[in-house]
Amino acid sequence: MHVRHLSIGDFRSYPSAELALEPGVSTLVGLNGQGKTNLVEAIGYVASLSSHRVATDQPLVRFGADRAIVRCAVVRDGRESLVELEIAPGKANRAKLNRSPLPRTRDVLGTLRTVLFAPEDLALVKGDPGERRRFLDDLLVQRQPRWAGVRSDYDKILKQRGALLKSAASLLGGRRGRGRRSASVPEGVDPREAAEEAVRTLDIWDDHLATVGSQLLYARLRLLRDLVPHLQEAYREVSANQSEATAVYRSSLHEAAAEAIAGGAVPEPDELRTMLLETLAERRSQEIERGVNLVGPHRDDLVLGLGEMPAKGYASHGESWSFSLGLRLAAYHLLRHDLGDDPVLVLDDVFAELDSGRRERLAAMIADCEQVLITAAVPEDVPEGLAGRTYAVSLGEVSAP
Repeated sequence: MHVRHLSIGDFRSYPSAELALEPGVSTLVGLNGQGKTNLVEAIGYVASLSSHRVATDQPLVRFGADRAIVRCAVVRDGRESLVELEIAPGKANRAKLNRSPLPRTRDVLGTLRTVLFAPEDLALVKGDPGERRRFLDDLLVQRQPRWAGVRSDYDKILKQRGALLKSAASLLGGRRGRGRRSASVPEGVDPREAAEEAVRTLDIWDDHLATVGSQLLYARLRLLRDLVPHLQEAYREVSANQSEATAVYRSSLHEAAAEAIAGGAVPEPDELRTMLLETLAERRSQEIERGVNLVGPHRDDLVLGLGEMPAKGYASHGESWSFSLGLRLAAYHLLRHDLGDDPVLVLDDVFAELDSGRRERLAAMIADCEQVLITAAVPEDVPEGLAGRTYAVSLGEVSAP
């Protein structure tokens, strides 16, 4: 799989830009702030419908424009597909595949698969649990695009159930409702009946959360089981066997279930659903007290370690870089194994942060990839073993070789 051509309009700093690419290594060279990352960000957006730099679409649209356009020609097994995306903050984004409009933007997922490593990925080791959950869920979607729908459904359930918990707190005497127990009860309605109805409704949403949450949790656990061997191998190669990388799933389920999962167990979806319902029942009073969802995949974490030592807080800067890079390379090799095809590998300003030994080892590891896109401030940052086409990027303009 490779990107043959990228065309963007009003994306980030670019009024327009065209970039013709080939298989092999392509390096975008330019001083900081010239627009190199914007180009690879556009390619990553086609693959994931999200940015690795910002949480919303607004910054992706050039200042003063009302929408951005990204077109990407993707070649796989000798067949070319054209993906066209219209990014319109505040409105529904639109997508076309081979010039045919699609009913849902997410229907383009899977046409292009990328693995992108950038300085922001240090947050995988040093950041909050949400960074690591996003890593797993994004990889799930790359592996099987249908999980994008499950993630969307789960987020909707969390939003609805969270709103219900807040209203239930005022009816059932939670922290948010103390002193105003009947504030949300309409005049003429018995507060006791309203409270009983809130409990019945909460039971329904518990069932929804357990049903969809168990599917997402099961998919994450299977993914992690398949990913860890690739992670350990990648980290050994990048770090020259300095230590062994570990990754343990920390669940918000009750203690017995959480311990089994931390030990590597992958219960079936029906078992996970039962465990979720049991834990929701145990923690209902706490959830009502606080008015928030306390149980489910959205509260879980991926605990990364080096040997017996947790990586977060203990790993050096170099070890954190190696671990983050190992996670991305593990994702690359997992997708390569699953798909029987190479995703596009993007290395955004990576080599400047690596010592010479890690640079050379990384270059050797990726030499056989079908397409590698690299950004660098100066050509000297890129190892000689990754010589390929070089594009000069200056003030939002791209000069082909």
